Amino acid sequence: MTTIGLISDTHGFLNPRVLAFFVSCDEIWHAGDIGSPTTLHALQAYKPTRAVYGNIDGTEVRHVCPETLVFRVEDIRVAMIHIGGYPGRYSAMARKMITEEKPALFVCGHSHILKVIYDKKHEVLTLNPGAAGNSGFHQMVTALRFKIEGDMIFDMEIFEQSRS
Repeated sequence: MTTIGLISDTHGFLNPRVLAFFVSCDEIWHAGDIGSPTTLHALQAYKPTRAVYGNIDGTEVRHVCPETLVFRVEDIRVAMIHIGGYPGRYSAMARKMITEEKPALFVCGHSHILKVIYDKKHEVLTLNPGAAGNSGFHQMVTALRFKIEGDMIFDMEIFEQSRS
Protein backbone atom coordinates (compact mmCIF):
# COMPACT_ATOMS: atom_id res chain seq x y z
CA MET A 1 0.00 0.00 0.00
CA THR A 2 1.22 3.48 -0.94
CA THR A 3 -0.08 6.70 0.62
CA ILE A 4 0.02 9.75 -1.63
CA GLY A 5 -0.08 13.45 -0.78
CA LEU A 6 -1.26 15.55 -3.73
CA ILE A 7 -0.80 19.31 -4.06
CA SER A 8 -0.70 21.94 -6.74
CA ASP A 9 -0.24 25.66 -7.14
CA THR A 10 2.02 26.32 -4.17
CA HIS A 11 3.43 29.37 -5.97
CA GLY A 12 6.57 29.27 -3.82
CA PHE A 13 4.87 28.78 -0.44
CA LEU A 14 4.74 25.54 1.54
CA ASN A 15 2.04 25.66 4.17
CA PRO A 16 3.33 23.86 7.29
CA ARG A 17 -0.16 22.48 7.99
CA VAL A 18 -0.24 20.87 4.53
CA LEU A 19 3.14 19.29 5.23
CA ALA A 20 1.80 17.99 8.55
CA PHE A 21 -1.19 16.53 6.66
CA PHE A 22 1.35 14.65 4.51
CA VAL A 23 3.36 13.21 7.43
CA SER A 24 1.95 9.69 6.86
CA CYS A 25 2.49 9.83 3.08
CA ASP A 26 4.99 7.71 1.20
CA GLU A 27 5.15 10.15 -1.75
CA ILE A 28 4.13 13.69 -2.61
CA TRP A 29 2.87 14.55 -6.08
CA HIS A 30 2.91 18.20 -7.16
CA ALA A 31 0.73 19.08 -10.16
CA GLY A 32 2.57 22.25 -11.14
CA ASP A 33 3.01 25.94 -10.37
CA ILE A 34 5.61 24.98 -7.80
CA GLY A 35 6.90 28.54 -7.77
CA SER A 36 10.58 28.12 -7.00
CA PRO A 37 13.39 25.57 -6.87
CA THR A 38 13.54 26.16 -3.10
CA THR A 39 9.95 24.93 -2.74
CA LEU A 40 10.69 21.86 -4.86
CA HIS A 41 13.86 21.06 -2.87
CA ALA A 42 11.96 21.41 0.43
CA LEU A 43 9.34 18.92 -0.77
CA GLN A 44 12.02 16.51 -2.01
CA ALA A 45 13.82 16.73 1.35
CA TYR A 46 10.55 15.95 3.16
CA LYS A 47 9.29 13.01 1.05
CA PRO A 48 9.97 11.40 -2.33
CA THR A 49 8.34 13.82 -4.78
CA ARG A 50 7.03 13.58 -8.33
CA ALA A 51 6.27 16.92 -9.97
CA VAL A 52 5.41 18.58 -13.26
CA TYR A 53 6.05 22.22 -14.03
CA GLY A 54 3.25 24.73 -14.36
CA ASN A 55 2.71 27.89 -16.35
CA ILE A 56 4.27 30.17 -13.69
CA ASP A 57 7.37 28.03 -13.18
CA GLY A 58 10.64 29.46 -14.43
CA THR A 59 13.50 27.79 -16.24
CA GLU A 60 15.10 26.41 -13.06
CA VAL A 61 11.99 24.37 -12.19
CA ARG A 62 11.35 23.47 -15.83
CA HIS A 63 14.91 22.17 -16.08
CA VAL A 64 14.23 19.49 -13.42
CA CYS A 65 10.48 18.87 -13.79
CA PRO A 66 8.82 17.71 -17.02
CA GLU A 67 5.63 19.16 -18.49
CA THR A 68 3.93 15.77 -18.22
CA LEU A 69 4.51 12.59 -16.28
CA VAL A 70 3.17 9.09 -16.88
CA PHE A 71 4.09 6.53 -14.25
CA ARG A 72 2.80 3.55 -12.33
CA VAL A 73 2.20 3.21 -8.60
CA GLU A 74 1.37 -0.34 -7.66
CA ASP A 75 -1.10 -1.36 -10.42
CA ILE A 76 -2.36 2.16 -11.14
CA ARG A 77 -1.21 3.99 -14.27
CA VAL A 78 -1.05 7.74 -13.57
CA ALA A 79 -0.87 10.68 -15.99
CA MET A 80 -0.06 14.15 -14.63
CA ILE A 81 -0.01 17.61 -16.25
CA HIS A 82 -0.55 21.10 -14.85
CA ILE A 83 -3.24 22.46 -17.18
CA GLY A 84 -5.59 19.54 -17.61
CA GLY A 85 -9.17 20.62 -17.19
CA TYR A 86 -11.80 18.08 -16.16
CA PRO A 87 -14.15 15.55 -17.79
CA GLY A 88 -15.92 17.10 -20.76
CA ARG A 89 -13.54 20.08 -20.67
CA TYR A 90 -10.03 18.66 -20.87
CA SER A 91 -7.23 20.69 -22.42
CA ALA A 92 -6.09 19.38 -25.81
CA MET A 93 -2.87 17.99 -24.35
CA ALA A 94 -4.74 16.32 -21.46
CA ARG A 95 -7.26 14.74 -23.82
CA LYS A 96 -4.39 13.37 -25.91
CA MET A 97 -2.63 11.98 -22.80
CA ILE A 98 -5.80 10.30 -21.56
CA THR A 99 -6.60 8.84 -24.97
CA GLU A 100 -3.08 7.56 -25.68
CA GLU A 101 -1.88 6.56 -22.19
CA LYS A 102 -5.20 5.26 -20.83
CA PRO A 103 -4.42 6.05 -17.18
CA ALA A 104 -6.63 4.91 -14.31
CA LEU A 105 -5.77 8.18 -12.55
CA PHE A 106 -5.40 11.61 -14.18
CA VAL A 107 -3.89 14.42 -12.07
CA CYS A 108 -3.81 18.13 -12.87
CA GLY A 109 -3.80 21.54 -11.19
CA HIS A 110 -4.03 25.14 -12.45
CA SER A 111 -7.67 25.95 -11.67
CA HIS A 112 -7.14 26.48 -7.90
CA ILE A 113 -10.41 24.52 -7.52
CA LEU A 114 -10.36 21.12 -5.83
CA LYS A 115 -12.12 18.49 -7.94
CA VAL A 116 -12.47 14.73 -7.66
CA ILE A 117 -14.43 13.45 -10.67
CA TYR A 118 -14.75 10.02 -12.20
CA ASP A 119 -14.83 10.26 -16.00
CA LYS A 120 -17.05 7.39 -17.17
CA LYS A 121 -16.29 8.02 -20.84
CA HIS A 122 -12.53 7.49 -20.41
CA GLU A 123 -12.76 5.30 -17.28
CA VAL A 124 -10.34 7.54 -15.38
CA LEU A 125 -10.45 9.20 -11.97
CA THR A 126 -9.57 12.87 -12.39
CA LEU A 127 -8.01 14.66 -9.42
CA ASN A 128 -7.23 18.34 -9.02
CA PRO A 129 -6.09 19.17 -5.48
CA GLY A 130 -6.90 22.87 -5.80
CA ALA A 131 -4.29 25.32 -4.52
CA ALA A 132 -1.94 24.84 -1.58
CA GLY A 133 -0.20 28.23 -1.79
CA ASN A 134 -1.04 31.77 -0.77
CA SER A 135 -1.17 33.32 -4.26
CA GLY A 136 -4.27 33.36 -6.43
CA PHE A 137 -7.99 33.94 -6.19
CA HIS A 138 -8.77 30.90 -4.02
CA GLN A 139 -10.04 31.49 -0.49
CA MET A 140 -9.23 28.01 0.81
CA VAL A 141 -5.90 26.15 0.85
CA THR A 142 -6.61 22.57 -0.26
CA ALA A 143 -4.75 19.31 -0.78
CA LEU A 144 -5.59 15.61 -1.09
CA ARG A 145 -4.31 12.46 0.58
CA PHE A 146 -5.22 8.96 -0.55
CA LYS A 147 -4.03 5.37 -0.66
CA ILE A 148 -3.26 3.05 -3.52
CA GLU A 149 -3.15 -0.70 -3.09
CA GLY A 150 -2.95 -2.88 -6.15
CA ASP A 151 -5.50 -1.42 -8.57
CA MET A 152 -7.56 0.33 -5.88
CA ILE A 153 -7.58 4.03 -4.93
CA PHE A 154 -9.22 4.62 -1.57
CA ASP A 155 -9.34 6.58 1.71
CA MET A 156 -9.44 9.92 -0.14
CA GLU A 157 -9.09 12.75 2.39
CA ILE A 158 -9.27 16.51 1.86
CA PHE A 159 -7.18 19.12 3.60
CA GLU A 160 -8.96 22.45 3.70
CA GLN A 161 -7.98 25.63 5.52
CA SER A 162 -8.84 29.28 5.09
CA ARG A 163 -6.03 31.31 3.52
CA SER A 164 -6.37 34.07 6.09
